[in-house]
Amino acid sequence: MTHDIPTPPTARRAVRLRPGGSSRFLAHASAAMLAPALLTACGSGAGTTTTSDGLVQVTVGGGGSIFDTPLQVAEANGYFRGQGLKIKFVTLTAATGPSALQSGSVQFFDSSPTGFVSALAKGLPQIAVSADGLGNPLGLVVSKKFAASHKLTAKSSAAQVAKALSGSTGGASSANTKAEAGIFLRKYGVDPGKKVKWVSLPSPAADKAAMNSGQIDWFVTSEPIPLQIQDDGDGVVVADPFKVPEWAAEQAGYGQLLVTQKSYANAHPDVVKKFATAVQQATAYMDEHLKDSSDRTVLKAAQKSLKGVPDSVVQASLQQVDWPVSGSMDAAGWKKTMAFLDSLGTLPAGAEVTTDNWTNKYLP
Repeated sequence: MTHDIPTPPTARRAVRLRPGGSSRFLAHASAAMLAPALLTACGSGAGTTTTSDGLVQVTVGGGGSIFDTPLQVAEANGYFRGQGLKIKFVTLTAATGPSALQSGSVQFFDSSPTGFVSALAKGLPQIAVSADGLGNPLGLVVSKKFAASHKLTAKSSAAQVAKALSGSTGGASSANTKAEAGIFLRKYGVDPGKKVKWVSLPSPAADKAAMNSGQIDWFVTSEPIPLQIQDDGDGVVVADPFKVPEWAAEQAGYGQLLVTQKSYANAHPDVVKKFATAVQQATAYMDEHLKDSSDRTVLKAAQKSLKGVPDSVVQASLQQVDWPVSGSMDAAGWKKTMAFLDSLGTLPAGAEVTTDNWTNKYLP
């Protein structure tokens, strides 16, 4: 998902989905408190509500991550209002998002492919209507002490990094990030099962604390956490999608999806089309303007989800994502996505995606 990872023109318009898991939705602490309230409103959001100024009220859930940026850009640039929509944002997690959709508490959820495929495997009648981000913005961050002892810097080659990690202690707060680290290590002949000691931790925040205390030497998670640790002077990011192409959109076929209930899409096709159109306008704007240092629209929008993160870290994180001009998906992209998810070993048994589960018909 990045302007810095060149992809063929046709590929950029195909689905390139991004792994989910808990580390993919670094939700705000309020999410756990919010979920019960959402679920008790069962069915309350199933229809549409028109505001006093004639706009259709729509509630959308996001994970409080870099992938919420297109939603915030669409709001900041007036694309939602231009489509006659008034948006309410709520923070959800990979676990609570599908349930909120099912209950009707939200009409749309900005989902990872892992979360979406897992929901389908449970029989939830959801449908992906657009891809709004391409790539897998991961960072492998090592402690400052480990970097110094192994002479690692942000410019160290991937082979040098992998060699240094042999015999180290890594942190893992999700099955996905552990598997993604394994993909990188195995490429350079390091067996993650035999050459790395793993410490299981409950969250990326716990990974960070364990690294700072010396319990682990390194961990992998989504940006902006690794880059912020580096910015604080507590570690060094030694691998990212630029250095590990297996994590990038072109090879992994990974990204982010706009998901809704099939029943909602069938009942309100005009609203779904307006919503998808506004978000596509936003990703197209991001594709064109992100490299313009004088345009701070995207930066300010991203900071609404990434409060307190330094400007330079937000900008670098945004660059690890390819923001598509078109949100359209295709079967080849989904095949690549499913192959990547299968390589992680975290897909539910029998999980699959068919043409009944995604559509481009709501895109402009």
